[in-house]
Amino acid sequence: MSDLVIPAPSLPTVPTTTGGAFPVRRIYCVGRNYAAHAREMGHDPDREPPFFFTKPADAIVVHGEAVPYPPQTAQLEYEIEQVVAIGVGGSDIAAADALAHVWGYAVGIDLTRRDLQAEAKRLARPWDLAKGFDASAPIGALRPANGVDPARGAIELRVDGVVRQRGDLADMIWPVADVIAALSRTVRLEPGDLVFTGTPDGVGPVTPGQELSGSLDGVGTVHARIV
Repeated sequence: MSDLVIPAPSLPTVPTTTGGAFPVRRIYCVGRNYAAHAREMGHDPDREPPFFFTKPADAIVVHGEAVPYPPQTAQLEYEIEQVVAIGVGGSDIAAADALAHVWGYAVGIDLTRRDLQAEAKRLARPWDLAKGFDASAPIGALRPANGVDPARGAIELRVDGVVRQRGDLADMIWPVADVIAALSRTVRLEPGDLVFTGTPDGVGPVTPGQELSGSLDGVGTVHARIV
């Protein structure tokens, strides 16, 4: 192999509760996976199979780090989510086997330039720049899957200490096993992939100087300060 003509990019990683670091290959996100959130965004949750969008791996922001308010938006919004870390790869994974492919879980925030997303929807264009911008994926430490129930648990987000989102994983339209099965029919999943599994209702704007604090029972917390 020839020598690299530029330095290789650094590999994004997420801390784990076991003390090691989880390398991130890709980030997939599920759209509208809670019925109440689908309705607040103007959609009928009973008519839609799961669909996916992506963020670049280096959109990761480790728990506690500052998040710069992104350019080209006047409407940055938060979405608290369960995050699934894939430890065993595969394609065409059966839902009954899907949880065996999970390394662990975390809680994360899908930051969204909502005004750019609305304009993209209006023009039938991709969401890439509304979802996949720099520092758009704050995440807490990953907890190994052993002992974690991926199907239920209170999930919450506070802005400056005030609860803005509160839900339960049991309210997801497509639970983790079904999400993994559906995604693996379209792309091959590999170790290092993260899947953000959707947000409950209550999404809203955040401005510079505000503090975001999220939690997922049995898994952990995430904190981000918008600067």
